[in-house]
Amino acid sequence: MDDQVGIDGNYVWRFLARFAELGNAEAIVADPRRLSFADLRTGTLTLAATLREHGFRPGSAVAILAGNTPEAVMLHLALHLLGCRSVWIASAPREHQRSFLALSQIDRYVYDPVTRAETGEELAGAAGPVPVFCLGPGGLGPDLVGHRPAVDPPRPGEITDEPQSLFQTSGTTGQPKLVQHRQRLFQVLPDLAEQWLAEGRPVLRHLGVAGHWHVATQMTTLMVLSMGGTVVMLDSLDPADFLAQLERERANSTVFSPPILYALLDEPRLASTDLSSLAVVTCGGGPVAPARLAQAVDRLGPVLRIVYAMSESPGITELPVTALDPEHPERVRSVGLPYGDVQLQIRDQQGGQLPAGQAGEVWVRSVLVMDGYWGKPELTRQALVDGWLHTGDVGYRDTDGYLYLVGRSSEVIVTGVGATNVYPRPIEDRLVEHPQVRAAAVIGVPDQEYGEALHAFVVRAPGSTVTGPELRDHVATGLNDVWAPREVEFVTELPLLPSGKVDRAALRAGRRASHDAAGAAAPTGA
Repeated sequence: MDDQVGIDGNYVWRFLARFAELGNAEAIVADPRRLSFADLRTGTLTLAATLREHGFRPGSAVAILAGNTPEAVMLHLALHLLGCRSVWIASAPREHQRSFLALSQIDRYVYDPVTRAETGEELAGAAGPVPVFCLGPGGLGPDLVGHRPAVDPPRPGEITDEPQSLFQTSGTTGQPKLVQHRQRLFQVLPDLAEQWLAEGRPVLRHLGVAGHWHVATQMTTLMVLSMGGTVVMLDSLDPADFLAQLERERANSTVFSPPILYALLDEPRLASTDLSSLAVVTCGGGPVAPARLAQAVDRLGPVLRIVYAMSESPGITELPVTALDPEHPERVRSVGLPYGDVQLQIRDQQGGQLPAGQAGEVWVRSVLVMDGYWGKPELTRQALVDGWLHTGDVGYRDTDGYLYLVGRSSEVIVTGVGATNVYPRPIEDRLVEHPQVRAAAVIGVPDQEYGEALHAFVVRAPGSTVTGPELRDHVATGLNDVWAPREVEFVTELPLLPSGKVDRAALRAGRRASHDAAGAAAPTGA
C-alpha cells in the first residue's frame, strides 16, 4: 500500500509511512505486551477496516472512554484515518462527562471494558440512543479489537473529510468546555520531532502515565513515535511502581504535573532507584514551587524541563532547568521562552501591549492554538481575537523575554482596605519554601471586613509541627501582611483534577461545607 500523501492530505498516512520504515523496532511497551512499529501500523489499519465494517463513516462523531493503552492510540489514528471527529472523555466528575456527551453531538460511543468497565457502562446509558462499541471483550457492545474485518481499510486520497478532535478542559474556571482541534495540531508533530533531534536532544524512551484522552499525552506519544522512540505506558500512577518501571525499562523521558512530581520526590524508594537513564523530565499543568524545583534538580539531576501549556494551546513556553543559574536566581520562578512558532504578548484589559516587568493577560498565537470551543460560539469569539488566544493567565516578561506567571485572571483575590489584587502563586511558592511544608493552595473566601480573605490549604511534611500563625508570619516576612493568609487549614492532600492540577473548586466547596456545618469560620492550626 502506498502511504504517501500530499501536503493537504490526511496526516495519519505520514505516520503510517514512518511506522513502515521503522518496522520491527519497539514502539509501545504496555506490560507484558511489546509492540513493534509494524504491529502498530497493522493494528491501526485493521482497526480502521473494522470501524468501516461497523458503519463508521467520514464525519462520524465518536466519544471515547479509554485508558492509557496501545488500543487507544490505534483507535485515535484509525478514527482520524476515516475522517471522524474524536471526542475524548476524561476522568472527570460524572456530571461533567454526561454534559460533554450531550454537547458533543456524538453518533458512536466506544469504551474500554478492561480499564473503564464501570464508568464505561454508566456513560453508555448517558450517551443516548447511539451504537456502543468496545476496545476489548466483555463489554456492552461489539469488540472492535478482537474482530477480523471482511472489508479493506481506506486508501490514501480516498477520504477527504478532515479529522478533528474534541478535548475536555480541566475545568479550573468552573465551566468545563470542549476544545476543538483540527488536524493541523497533529500534522506539525513530525516536524517538532525533527526539530527536537536537530537540537541535539535524545531519541526518547518515554514513560507515560497520563491518559490518552489528554491532548498533551497524544502530542507526546505521537512525537515520540515519529522520532522512532518508544512509549512505555502506565494507566495509573503509583509512585513506587512508577520508579520500578522507570528503572526496569531504562526510560529517559517522562511527563507529569507538579503534584505528581512532589509525590515522587517524597517517595522513600526514590533514593534507591537507578535514575541514570533519565534525560528529560517534563513538568507542566501548573506552577512548580521554586523550593520543590530545587529539590527536583538535586534529586533527579539536570533533567528538568518546565513547560507552560493548556488544552487550548498545548505548547506555549519551555524552560530547561539543567541547573539553578546563580546569575539569574529569579528564573527559578519562570516558565521560560516561547516554544516552536509561538508568538507571545502581555496585554492590558483594553488589549494594549504591556512593557517588560508589567503584569497583564498572556496572549498567544501559534499553529497549535485551538479552533474554538465546540458548541459555544460566543465563548470562542471571546477567546480568539484575530488569531490570538486569550489564555486567561496573568503574567509578565523580563527584559530577556522569559515569562513569569502569577495566576489566572479568574483567581485574582481582591483583599485588604486598599482592595489589593493578590494572586495565589506567590503565596503558595512562599509557603512551600518552608521546610515543613510539602504542598499548598490558596483561595479567596468572603470576608465582611476585607471583601475577600486569603485561605491557605497546606500539606505538612511527615512529623511537622509548624502552626498556622508560624506560616502566616513566614509569608508576611517574605511578601507582606496583605499577602499573608488569614486562615491556614492543614490537609493530608490537595484534591486534583484529572489533568493533575489542583482542584480549587473542590477546595472552595469543602471549605463552604465545613463553614456551614460549624456555623462560623474558625482558623485551623492557628
